[in-house]
Amino acid sequence: MKFKVQLLEPAEDFLLKLENKLKAKAFRTIELLAEFGPELREPFSKKIQGYAGLFELRIKQGSNICRLFYFFEKGRVVIITSGFVKKDQKTDKDELTRAFKLMKTYKGDEHET
Repeated sequence: MKFKVQLLEPAEDFLLKLENKLKAKAFRTIELLAEFGPELREPFSKKIQGYAGLFELRIKQGSNICRLFYFFEKGRVVIITSGFVKKDQKTDKDELTRAFKLMKTYKGDEHET
């Protein structure tokens, strides 16, 4: 059974601004997430250490790399919070913090860390 994928506004805005080939690859990777859910592993998906419940979709098209952050909800639902184009080896801490806050706000516990 497939998972339902929902995009929060920051994720939707990010995806719409991507270059066409990278955008196509991102949507194909989202389709894989919908099909496999938590069974989707590297190189497509990875759990983010230190950010409980948050995962990243790993998308690469040529030399372009982007990440989409997501989490799972009850009822086979995946929520994609936000994304960014990766320019360095390490994932930007500000982007991680933003995604984690979006997740907490969505879940209604933004005051917890």
